[in-house]
Amino acid sequence: MLKKRNLLLALVLVMTFTGGFISGNFFSNNDSKIVTGKNPISDKSKVHKEIPIVENEDSNVLIGYVQDFRDPYQVDYESLTHIIFSFAHPTASGDLLLNGDSAIANLRTLVSEAHKHDKKAMLAIGGWFHINGGESYEYFKNAISNPDSRDKLVNEITTLTQRENLDGIDIDFEHPRTQSDAENLTIFMKELRNQLQNKELSIAVNAKVHSVAGTEINNVIYHPNMFQYVDYVNIMAYDGQWDGEYNAANLSPFPHNQNIVRYWTTLFDDHGLSREKLVLGVPLYAQPENPEIKQVSYGAIIDNSPENAKSDTVVLNGTTYHYNGVETVQKKTKLALDNGFGGMMLWEAGHDADGAYSLSGTISDVLTQENLLVQN
Repeated sequence: MLKKRNLLLALVLVMTFTGGFISGNFFSNNDSKIVTGKNPISDKSKVHKEIPIVENEDSNVLIGYVQDFRDPYQVDYESLTHIIFSFAHPTASGDLLLNGDSAIANLRTLVSEAHKHDKKAMLAIGGWFHINGGESYEYFKNAISNPDSRDKLVNEITTLTQRENLDGIDIDFEHPRTQSDAENLTIFMKELRNQLQNKELSIAVNAKVHSVAGTEINNVIYHPNMFQYVDYVNIMAYDGQWDGEYNAANLSPFPHNQNIVRYWTTLFDDHGLSREKLVLGVPLYAQPENPEIKQVSYGAIIDNSPENAKSDTVVLNGTTYHYNGVETVQKKTKLALDNGFGGMMLWEAGHDADGAYSLSGTISDVLTQENLLVQN
C-alpha cells in the first residue's frame, strides 16, 4: 500500500514538472445534440479533451454531492477529491432528464472547475425524487428491468459521460426492494461497468441498519456480488430519524454509525470484497424535532453562532435541531479509517459552512493526517 502511495506521489511530481496537465432535458444516444425543449444545444460547441486519469485507489477519498442548482464556483474543490453533480433522472424507457438549461450549464462549469483543481467530476443518476413527480423508484426500476430500456439507459449514460468529459458515474437507485430489483441492478451495474471502461463507477446505498433496533433493514436488498463492479460504495449513513417513530435525534448519531460500519465490513469480508471500496456518508444538514419544520443547513447553524460547531444540537427560533458537529465528524472519519474504509462522503457540499468550521475541511484534515501516517 505504501509502495503504491509513493508511486502515486512520484507520478504527480513528474506531471507537475513537465507541465502536463446534466426537469426537462433529453439526452439521446442516436442524436448528436442535447435537446432542451425547443432550444437544442449543438455538440459543435467546445470539444473537450480527455484528461489523464491518475489512479488514486490507495488514497483516502472525500466525495461531495452537489445539487444541480448550486453555484459551481462556490464548491470547496480543495477539500474534496470527487464532486458528484446531482441528479440526472432516468425515465422508464431509459432516457435521461436534467433540470433545464441551468443544470446543464452548472454541470459543465463544475466539470471545468473540478479539472482545474485536479479533482474528479462525476454525475449521479437517480435520487429520491423524480423531476417528473413522485419518487424515482418506479422510474428507475422500470428502466433497468427491461433489457431494451436497460441497454438504452446504459448507452445514454455512456454517451453523456464522454460528451461532458466526466470522470465517472454514480448510481443512486433508492432503493431496490425485491430480489428482482437486486438482480436487475446487478445486471445494470455490470453492463455499465463494461461500457464505462476506465471511468469510475460508484453507487450510493442505504445504510441497511435500523437506527433504533440496530438490526439489518431487510426491505432494501442488494446482491453482494454487484459491488465487484464499482469503485466506491457511498453509504448514506443518515436519515435514521425515519426508522420507527420519527425521532430527529436518530438522524446520524455516532453509535448508529458504529453499527453501520460493523454491518458493511462484515458483509464485505464475508464476500471477499475490499473494504477500501466503502465510503462513510455524513449529513451536512440539521433535522428538526418537529417534522413539519424544514431542515436547515450546517452552514446556517454556524452562521447563527460558530460555537454551534462544538455541539450536535441547537435551538433556533424555538425549534431543536440535531446535526453532526466537528467533533462527531472527526470521530466518524477516524472510525471509517480505522476499519479500512476508503474515505468519506458528504450530503451535500452546498450545506457546508465556510472557513475554520467547514466539515469538508474537518474531514480533509483527518484524511490528510492519516495519509501522512501511512506514508511514514
